[in-house]
Amino acid sequence: MHDLKPLYGRDSSYIPRVAAVHDMCGYGKCSLTAAIPILSAAGCDVCPVPTALLSAHTKFEHFTFHDTTNMLPSYLDAWQQEGVQLDGIYSGFLASAEQVDIILRMYSEYPQALRIVDPVMGDNGQMYPTYTDELCQATARLVDGADVLIPNLTETSLLTGLPYEGQHLSDAQVRQRIDTLLEMGARNVIIKGIDRNDGFLRNYVACASQDQLSEPIEIKHDKLPYMIHGTGDAFAAAVCGAMFAGLALNQAAQVAGEFVRSAMAHTPIQPNFEVRGVSFELDLGQLTQLVQA
Repeated sequence: MHDLKPLYGRDSSYIPRVAAVHDMCGYGKCSLTAAIPILSAAGCDVCPVPTALLSAHTKFEHFTFHDTTNMLPSYLDAWQQEGVQLDGIYSGFLASAEQVDIILRMYSEYPQALRIVDPVMGDNGQMYPTYTDELCQATARLVDGADVLIPNLTETSLLTGLPYEGQHLSDAQVRQRIDTLLEMGARNVIIKGIDRNDGFLRNYVACASQDQLSEPIEIKHDKLPYMIHGTGDAFAAAVCGAMFAGLALNQAAQVAGEFVRSAMAHTPIQPNFEVRGVSFELDLGQLTQLVQA
């Protein structure tokens, strides 16, 4: 296996600035609650763009949900007035189809910024409760031109229209889904969460540039005997942080996968972990080491 070319050349004296377009949950380990500390630990200046405010994430039985779409145009207007500059735009959970246009506006205003898209739409074959078919169709517009697209298998199905066939996919099925996403315009893809019931979880990294990669790179990690909410958000944020630390994308995916596996190992002794989510706080030093070497 050879490494891909890094997407970002890190200057050790410079702190890259990344807009995190995601929701904020008051309770629960996900979205901005994960992205801000994880990206910060990797040496990034995180600029949140809150797409929704929730009292807790949607795995809880009771939660409040406030869509922030109406405030975002003036929010970004103020950034323009202040001359805010960005090195990356990392998007995740969206509250409305109109927010896709907000992200496309950011792409236009920050053409040099890398576009990292985690199309947070669902898991285990189901859309999240706040998502609609309209919102999923709008989110698919972010595939074309994404420098890095990081879907799970449910989101891959929603984006491509290919059937969701569970987590146990063959190499040929994985390749079909990757090829479809690359044909839709993604420049690099990480498909996450393939589980073949052999003690490992697999992620696959692929690049649209034929001079870089002929076959997807398989990255596997030891599987723990339980699943925890928020691991997808933690993985995507860690990929983003490792990438802005100057790692090649396959290296970033390897680092992110081990970061999440280690965080999951620390989680079960925490209170209410089954719903609260993955506890990554003790593992943030792994990401800081990337920029201290």
